[in-house]
Amino acid sequence: MDPNDRLELHELPGRYGDAIDDRDWDALDRIFTDDAVFDLTDLGAPRLVGLDEIKRFMDTEARHPRTHTMTNIYVDETSDGVTLAFRILAMLPDHKMGTASYYDDVVKTADGWRVKHRVTTRRRR
Repeated sequence: MDPNDRLELHELPGRYGDAIDDRDWDALDRIFTDDAVFDLTDLGAPRLVGLDEIKRFMDTEARHPRTHTMTNIYVDETSDGVTLAFRILAMLPDHKMGTASYYDDVVKTADGWRVKHRVTTRRRR
């Protein structure tokens, strides 16, 4: 994989966390494909289909941590494509810390790398 692609992919989790923390829903256009799937079922939230549904959920229903800190970022090329995995350390509204794992299938578009399918879990797979 080209080092520039790897760098862009390593920045994607931070850009996502900042978009959520800033409540900048339009910035999610730089994170997800238009037809992305975001599966939050392990966290007790829905499976979202499409960028518009992701933005609507984030704006109106999601219970966001106060801050996102992304860590343990890995990019792997597989026979099925490129995957991105990372962890979140988050300060929750009750001032406790929480963690979760993100597992992304990512694709390179004309506008850069985007998440096509994301699963968020409370534990590592």
